[in-house]
Amino acid sequence: MKKIDLFMIRSFIGPLILTFFIVLIIFILQFLWMYVDDLAGKGLEPKVLSELLFQFSLTFVPLSLPLAILLASLMTFGNLGEFLELTALKSSGIPLQRIMMPLFIFASFLAVASFLFADYVLPISTRKARTLLTDIRRMRPELNIQAGTFYNGIDGFSIKITDKDPETNRLDGIYIYDHREGIGNTAVIHADSGYMNVTPDESGLILTLYNGYAYKDIEEKNVPQEKRTFPFRRDRFTEQTMVIELEGFGLNRSGMDIYRSNYAMLNTSDLTFYIDSLSTRFNGRTETYFTEFSQTRLFTPSPFRNPAFKKEADSNAVWRSQKFNARDAFDTLNFMDKNTTVSRALSFAREGTAFMTEKSEALVAEAKNLRRYEAERYKRFTLPLACLVFFFIGAPLGAIIRKGGLGTPAVISVLFFVIYYVISLSGEKFAKELIISVPLGMLASTIILLPIGIFLTYKATTDAAIMNAETYILFFRKIGAFLTGIKPEKDNEDTGTLA
Repeated sequence: MKKIDLFMIRSFIGPLILTFFIVLIIFILQFLWMYVDDLAGKGLEPKVLSELLFQFSLTFVPLSLPLAILLASLMTFGNLGEFLELTALKSSGIPLQRIMMPLFIFASFLAVASFLFADYVLPISTRKARTLLTDIRRMRPELNIQAGTFYNGIDGFSIKITDKDPETNRLDGIYIYDHREGIGNTAVIHADSGYMNVTPDESGLILTLYNGYAYKDIEEKNVPQEKRTFPFRRDRFTEQTMVIELEGFGLNRSGMDIYRSNYAMLNTSDLTFYIDSLSTRFNGRTETYFTEFSQTRLFTPSPFRNPAFKKEADSNAVWRSQKFNARDAFDTLNFMDKNTTVSRALSFAREGTAFMTEKSEALVAEAKNLRRYEAERYKRFTLPLACLVFFFIGAPLGAIIRKGGLGTPAVISVLFFVIYYVISLSGEKFAKELIISVPLGMLASTIILLPIGIFLTYKATTDAAIMNAETYILFFRKIGAFLTGIKPEKDNEDTGTLA
């Protein structure tokens, strides 16, 4: 390996490590911001919280690496251009492609490592992270109750609140449905306000209710159905305290099998297996539905399906040689038979339409489920490919702008990453919704950004001043002159000023 190769790799590794951890920390902070309500106030041990953050940080690695490569390549070539080291290398006869070659090989190794990481480590870490987050959400149910929705996290109860004060933890408009007897909503409690707390040993839930009513249906025994009066009991209270026994209120770790078949938690070989199985089932059901529709809905049973009648018809060759005219046959019927025929035809049409609607919705749901697995398999390849695409954008762009540090490169990197992220999410959504094909949706960002990288590499090789404002000013002046017919003003060669 030549000295220039070692020099470029050493110049690249430092910014890469720095930017990678910066981006990773940003994603972790975003995760904490999204799930702070699920984590706050749960009394989690530092070990559990550290495990959760570690597992989720592993899930962010494949997404952080392309952005880190983009930002590091911008910083590396920007620093070389800012300190005229890139100019010195070019003046010694080394082209830009040769300067980029060692970093391209290094980025290729990173892309391969990213694919292996996403295929072997990412499914396991995602499954562990999601399982642990689900277990944490089950803790301290009084903190999980949201206003306007029913909470069923406590066995035997369904609780709904109208409003909740996050500062005082006061609950307003409380409805408690007791389902412990398993016979429906026979016991209901409504209170204007109240508080919900956990016992010190976390074995029970204390509900302190104010100004409400308790309704209880009274069971009628040995009473005929026609003589039942449906009696109930209503109690009014100004303050009432309920203690609900809780089991497994702490952190109960679930097994790893609850997300076993989730598409985001499978490697490439498992995804291929599921895709083959789902495709076979989808094709089989499509053929079954079509056969069922054509035999029982499209063509109603006819007398020709009777073997004896068909044999007789074959001997006379009448059912083949003569064409059936529905209009003539309908005109031979009397008025009552015509009404019956029309009614039966409309009934058959409605049944066929309902059958088609029901089966088509079922097939669309299966097709969307299949698309999720196919899109996830493509994603395992598109994220490593993004490492190379961002390198071809960042390296020549850094050579053009010739600005190092974290200022300008960070702004440009965020801009390109937002464009990439929006295109990727849009393409993935369109593919999962059966609007476009999976390869086109998952490769849309690469198809759009790769030509930009090739264009920037060409411009950096030819030392084009695409970041110079004068270039664009002159371009728009020429357009204005073309539209108005007035020649643009030329620079005075003697004075260096505009004539």
